[in-house]
Amino acid sequence: MRPEAQDAPFPGSPAGYPKEARVRRRAEFSACYERGRRLHSPHFLLFLLPGGQGRPRTGMAVSRKVGDAVTRNRLKRLLREFFRLHARALPCGDVVAVAKRHAGGARLNLAAVTGELLPLLERPRRPREAQGDSGGRAPAPKAQGS
Repeated sequence: MRPEAQDAPFPGSPAGYPKEARVRRRAEFSACYERGRRLHSPHFLLFLLPGGQGRPRTGMAVSRKVGDAVTRNRLKRLLREFFRLHARALPCGDVVAVAKRHAGGARLNLAAVTGELLPLLERPRRPREAQGDSGGRAPAPKAQGS
């Protein structure tokens, strides 16, 4: 058994993530993909969907296009460890990491994953309502009637 983590999302629990701290259902993943904010890094996409029960929930998607089972499982272990170690940096809501196709051949380690994903999580967060309904663009001028 692994030692307890100081930054574990649930103090007093083993250094893993319980079920309530994970995105598990297809509908939850789909909601994150459709309504979440997309952040890009060289080997990953992060989807951030604010809300939830006041604590972060994490999920990951590593498709067969990334590599064989050994490669996919290694990437998932790296992502789980990154999420475990940086639980306090995660925003409240759902965070889903998706490995890009070429991530499997990159020979990533935990330092590389941390170097890519941590700056994305530390970016200043823009509130949704500040962007307006037009996706951050200025409103269209109104037509003048005669």
